[in-house]
Amino acid sequence: MSRVIASASPSGAAVELSGRRALVTGGASGIGAACARRLAAAGAAVTVLDRDRDGAERLASEIGGRGLHVDLARTDELGGLAADVDILVNNAGLQHVAPVEEFPPERFRLLVTVMLEAPFALARSALPHMYSQGYGRVINISSVHGLRASPFKSAYVAAKHGLEGLSKVVALEGGPRGVTSNCICPAYVRTPLVEGQIADQARRHGIPEEEVVEQIMLTEPAIKRLIEPDEVAEFAAYLCTASASFINGASLTMDGGWSAR
Repeated sequence: MSRVIASASPSGAAVELSGRRALVTGGASGIGAACARRLAAAGAAVTVLDRDRDGAERLASEIGGRGLHVDLARTDELGGLAADVDILVNNAGLQHVAPVEEFPPERFRLLVTVMLEAPFALARSALPHMYSQGYGRVINISSVHGLRASPFKSAYVAAKHGLEGLSKVVALEGGPRGVTSNCICPAYVRTPLVEGQIADQARRHGIPEEEVVEQIMLTEPAIKRLIEPDEVAEFAAYLCTASASFINGASLTMDGGWSAR
């Protein structure tokens, strides 16, 4: 298929990533798939990592990249997976909705492992190569829940808050060596992960499923709509440009005003 090698970022600057290698976790769907497509459109060689083997390989074939079947919960197997990447997008995530006293400890551990320990392991693998060439981008898809809490999401909130801290440490260590690390913090994005929460949220709040988006998900943002995955991907692509080289250690909100409260 034909690809657009350089296209405009939100700033108007061209996103030119030819010769760069990118790894996107949770890349088979949602935000991850949008990021993989956007980086590939800018010329990057993209590895789509997901536990959904078929989905990862299907998207990789579409964008001319590589599909990689990996379970991020097995952190001891992550080793050198990111050893040669220039751009690391830590996107993979999952959710479980329950009050703390009912929250299964094994689910809590799983969420923290996938959304905090795995990004650490992958960044640890990627940084030596990034340092050696004086360029690297660690882009962590966090959440407004990395900055704010909500009830019934103790593991997700804890993992995202931890990811924010990890990102800032990488930023301080990597900045002098040409490597930036930032978090993108969206509110609710139109993804399978968000759609999967609707039934749980309806049950916990005692409302019909069809009312969850308006009464739960859109109460805090001033802009009353879900974010589209492509919007997050465009932001991620911009962070890879030279124009964004001084954006480092930031928590970049895409929350429609939620965290302005």
